[in-house]
Amino acid sequence: MTLATPTPATNPRPQSRRQTIVATTIGNALEFFDFTVYGFLALVIGKLFFPTFDSYGQLLLTVASFGVGFIMRPLGGIVIGAYADRAGRKKAMTLTIFMMALGCAVIAFTPTYATIGVAAPLLIVLARLIQGFSAGGEVGASTTLLVEHATPANRGYMASWQFASQGLGILLGAVVVGILSTALTPESMLSWGWRVPFFLGMVIAPVGMYIRSHLEESLDLTPATVSARPPRSSLAVVCSEHGKTVLAAVLSIIGGTAAAYVVAFYMPTYAIRELGMPPPVALFGAALTGLISFVAAPFVGLWSDRVGRKSLIVWSRIALAVAIYPGFAWLNASPTSTVLFIVVGVLSALLVVQTVPGITMLPEMFPKAVRASGMSLVYSVGVALFGGFSPLISAWLLNATGNKLAPAWYLVVMTLISLVGLLWLKDHTGKDIDAAAPPQAAR
Repeated sequence: MTLATPTPATNPRPQSRRQTIVATTIGNALEFFDFTVYGFLALVIGKLFFPTFDSYGQLLLTVASFGVGFIMRPLGGIVIGAYADRAGRKKAMTLTIFMMALGCAVIAFTPTYATIGVAAPLLIVLARLIQGFSAGGEVGASTTLLVEHATPANRGYMASWQFASQGLGILLGAVVVGILSTALTPESMLSWGWRVPFFLGMVIAPVGMYIRSHLEESLDLTPATVSARPPRSSLAVVCSEHGKTVLAAVLSIIGGTAAAYVVAFYMPTYAIRELGMPPPVALFGAALTGLISFVAAPFVGLWSDRVGRKSLIVWSRIALAVAIYPGFAWLNASPTSTVLFIVVGVLSALLVVQTVPGITMLPEMFPKAVRASGMSLVYSVGVALFGGFSPLISAWLLNATGNKLAPAWYLVVMTLISLVGLLWLKDHTGKDIDAAAPPQAAR
């Protein structure tokens, strides 16, 4: 396959890299604020949109509708990833933030079940499908852009800002919901307060679109390069020429994604419902996860550029598997805010150490002509199957077994299984990924 000829756009200046980091971080943070704030409002949304069920049924249906958004991620990854490989990373990223805002608008304006009946939860599911489609393409396009604006010596640092921006979005979402839960009465929160974060997400989206419109494109879109592209779709190329890489990569990310979505999004619900903690305390625990991710990710990216991606992932994943069960056990034995913050802080730190090099490895595996498609497919499938439904699986296991430590066992198993996929992947730290033949999964 012919790779894109380097151009000034594919070898950006340091000033351009800084602008790319700022623009990508702000836009991606807005996207993840829009997408994840739903998870922090699970208990409120359950009461308003699934009132015919008992409290457990409301919770299960709400976290299921949270997971529904992930069903569309693979489709969004395929469609928007292919668009990013054809029309450019910048256009794809502008499209995703528009779609995320559209999903926010649907949720913000949808009447509750008491007003329009079964149409209410159906509209909520539709909004989550739109947001899931958007998120499926967002991570692939934005990470690819960051990696392509990097040098071989700082790709980990550049890609780390993708995960840092996710942390910033989670932090903002948890803080906004926490402030509302503290400032408003339960009645006001149920009446109108829960809609505020979705209105905010809808209103601030144009800011992200404006910022992204001024990004420097990293894909060579000159007529000569465009005309030299192969006639096959980027998805067909990824599946036929890099199928083993895709399978190994999907397997390698399941542990991190499962743990991330339980710690960041299910933990507040778990702390409130199972441990009896006040909502603001539980939500600020989630905010701590976002803060640690935002602050630590760039340093972990630099670390991975020095020592390699694979070793950091392996050792941090083993440490995570060892720490999960004692952390949940301690939290159940002593359900205080201090213990919650310590457990969440330790697990979040271990997640950052494995996720930053992991998210850098994904685009490094594919040639430039299909990089966004490959990255989007791997990430969206892995997150859809094992990330988005982790809160649902955790809630179901807890109810089915009656054991409050059941989510911990689930995360330990997923974390250990993900180590298997990592064995088949090569580490391309420090290498020029556009100079050599397309990397394949290790045999």
